[in-house]
Amino acid sequence: MKTRRDFVKTSLALGTTLSLASNVNSLLATVPKDPATAEPVAPAKPSTSAPDAPKSVLAAIRDGDRVTMLDKALEELGGIKSFVKPGQTVVIKPNIGWNATPERGANTHPSIVGHLVTLCLAAGAKSVSVFDHTCDEWRETYVNSGIEKAAKDAGAIVVNGNDKTLYRQVEIPNGVKLKRALVHSLILDSDVFINVPVLKHHHSTEMTACMKNLMGIVLDRGIWHRTDLHQSIADILTFKKPTLNIIDAYHPMVRNGPRGKTVDDCVEKRTLLASTDIVTVDAAAARLLGHDPEHITHVKIAHEMKLGRMDLENMDVRRHKLA
Repeated sequence: MKTRRDFVKTSLALGTTLSLASNVNSLLATVPKDPATAEPVAPAKPSTSAPDAPKSVLAAIRDGDRVTMLDKALEELGGIKSFVKPGQTVVIKPNIGWNATPERGANTHPSIVGHLVTLCLAAGAKSVSVFDHTCDEWRETYVNSGIEKAAKDAGAIVVNGNDKTLYRQVEIPNGVKLKRALVHSLILDSDVFINVPVLKHHHSTEMTACMKNLMGIVLDRGIWHRTDLHQSIADILTFKKPTLNIIDAYHPMVRNGPRGKTVDDCVEKRTLLASTDIVTVDAAAARLLGHDPEHITHVKIAHEMKLGRMDLENMDVRRHKLA
């Protein structure tokens, strides 16, 4: 026969069991998903802030060729004509930083750049320019990446991103650490700015995606490294945000970034991500690589500065598997 003491012990044990079960269920409900597959990836902590910003659309397309995935992503975002109007000037900023062939995954794939140029001109763009401030010698990177040929064949103007005379100093009054920068004139003068990096590992920031790609629009990226790299990456967004962000995540580099050593540094993901929200798309890219977005410092900082949103569970994520 149970005594009152036995009853109390049993009740306490049951209460503890139910509490633990509730916590486990809560964690399972919030495990982040690979944005392209909806499969669980690295666990995430609750967001440190909830910016009062509209819900972003994120297109996460997988298992097609790069051009087909790009077309599907743009369709989900309203089509290229939602971003490019007749008579406008367009600048496309890929990764062209490294003297490496396309299969190495160090640069944006040329097929994406070429197709974007074609789409922009078909939408009525007055001109489309392509550039990057490269790390390796610019003429070699432009040629060996395949981007120069793809862009020119599609009708773009390919511009030397290492020409110092093409940069102008701007003030960044809302930057926390980055207060001024020499920015390429194409970014300052073009009507439409399309940011199209490749997704890859980076030894300094864990990953390179859309936010990190903006280091290629300034002349002296060394200043960012010498002050506060992650804060500077976020600060530049207070001055200029791209109109559209597209990530080539077909076979991202997962080690030895940003240059990479061999094709073995890449893994096949067969994915393309796109959004107007640069923080949202980078948060999705982080999860695609198995990271909690909160652990990518510049993504977390930009979210907290309300420059975009990394809380993907609250975003309009449109996943499509093409094959």
